Amino acid sequence: MSGKASGRGLFDAPGGETLHTEGADRPLADRLRPQAVAQVVGQEHLVGPEGPLGRMTAAGRMASIILWGPPGCGKTTIARLLALGTDLHFEPLSAIFSGVAELRKVFAAARDRRTLGQGTLLFIDEIHRFNRAQQDGFLPYVEDGTVVLVGATTENPSFELNAALLSRCQVMVLRRLDDGALDELLTRAEAELGRPLPLTPDAREALRAMADGDGRFLLNLAEQVFALPAEPLLDPTALVRIVQRRAPQYDKDREGHYNLISALHKSLRGSDTDAALYWMGRMMAGGEDPAFLLRRLTRFAVEDIGLADPDALRHAIAAWEAYDRLGSPEGELAIANLVIYLGTAPKSNAAYTAFKAAMSAAKKTGSLMPPAHILNAPTSMMKDLGYGKGYNYDHDAPDGFSGQDYFPEGMGRQTFYDPPERGFEREVRKRLAWWDKLRRERRTKDGGA
Repeated sequence: MSGKASGRGLFDAPGGETLHTEGADRPLADRLRPQAVAQVVGQEHLVGPEGPLGRMTAAGRMASIILWGPPGCGKTTIARLLALGTDLHFEPLSAIFSGVAELRKVFAAARDRRTLGQGTLLFIDEIHRFNRAQQDGFLPYVEDGTVVLVGATTENPSFELNAALLSRCQVMVLRRLDDGALDELLTRAEAELGRPLPLTPDAREALRAMADGDGRFLLNLAEQVFALPAEPLLDPTALVRIVQRRAPQYDKDREGHYNLISALHKSLRGSDTDAALYWMGRMMAGGEDPAFLLRRLTRFAVEDIGLADPDALRHAIAAWEAYDRLGSPEGELAIANLVIYLGTAPKSNAAYTAFKAAMSAAKKTGSLMPPAHILNAPTSMMKDLGYGKGYNYDHDAPDGFSGQDYFPEGMGRQTFYDPPERGFEREVRKRLAWWDKLRRERRTKDGGA
């Protein structure tokens, strides 16, 4: 039995009834659904002749896969077309609305279908919504070939899916639709309806920007514009009054949050102030908690600037206090000022590296005692044991520097802090070099005495 004869068409609903009756008005996005995998726009790296999905459909064989990508990039459409192209029965489920009972029914039906020579492509939308136990429940049916699993997710599979399930599926990364792919969708829409969109070139560009890489959202916007008269052409201002911009994709507790804060941090580290301002703006437009941003920026001041510019930390704390006093929106300018200051400051991780090296040495050396000459001797017994004997009070030296060794006996001197020739640390380096010189001279003198 072929997939086309399985009792369900390409765009049928899960229960067998069609989503749209014949002849009824169908949404533009539905009318423009591709009829073959190769027609999917923006995912040529997967669906092209040399792409993994293109090769699967050409061979007529499917492996279990996870489709990972942002909303509106074609995950559901690709799954349906893979079933059609490989002659499999298409069985869609949503992890949001389905549970163990529905899965058992699907697996039982797939087994029956298999005895008749018909394979099943089980498509699970939002597969990351299933808990770990439910994900484990797929494994025997995937392994024995009862179903070919195609899962769709907007979340990073590495974080959201079981390792056992991932080991049995190939992860296919779908891209956010770029400007060219979005324009191709608009061109197809115009061909379908037999007329151009009533937009100026600038408004057409603005329409694509409003979609923010979401093809389904773009076609929904286009449908609103097509409902307008052919004249006059809308400019960007008129367009904004008619249609609603898509909210930026940003989940404050999901991967997008960590991607953007990483982009901000690394832009600052690379002294790309304009890029850092952009990523800050993206996070704030997405509703990020300003306290999180300020905490991260303060961390950056001590971790990536450190003593190359000691004022960086003071600016970070001042910006934090200013935001707490002013609130939004006025306080947001304090955050922007801080981003600019940090982006343009000299960079150094020498203090951060020194701290890590000192911590590592402390863990390795265990419980070594400080040298006796720097131990206090509050009792006569401790004095008899040599505590404090031979200690040189630095302020008694003409230059305020005794040159004594303060590391544990037997450990030897260590160098953890190696400041670069940048910013204020250039001066710090000179000071360290001066003390090293004096220390060597006094050791030589003491050794010859």
